[in-house]
Amino acid sequence: MTTLRDLVKDRRVYSIDAGRTVLEAARFMMEHNVGALPVLRGGELIGILSERDIMNRVVAVGRTPGTTAVSEVMTANPRAVSADESIEECLFIMREFGFRHLPIVEGRELKGLVSLRDVLMHQAAEIERQARRAAS
Repeated sequence: MTTLRDLVKDRRVYSIDAGRTVLEAARFMMEHNVGALPVLRGGELIGILSERDIMNRVVAVGRTPGTTAVSEVMTANPRAVSADESIEECLFIMREFGFRHLPIVEGRELKGLVSLRDVLMHQAAEIERQARRAAS
């Protein structure tokens, strides 16, 4: 059974400090081609900021991204999962609660972020591998 540790082991961990502005976060997300960022304060996970948060809580309500702090519009206290969590359990949590991103933590330390796309791409590859085995 594949764990999240296996899925994200070679990835860089991106995050943003809660005191940064939404404009800084949006530029960082664009630069690194990510759709969400774990939000840290003092090195600890306190939230998550997604493209959807920026659209719904900043752009759509007319807030100024250059003066709005990430901490004002992030989703606070996000559900996080252990690096040893299975891909299947992760997908269940995402489906059950409607999450598209889950921070991965070990103790209080952020280890990464997994997206619904990551999980589905992994499962698609696994199905493809099984189909090839069955065909040979």
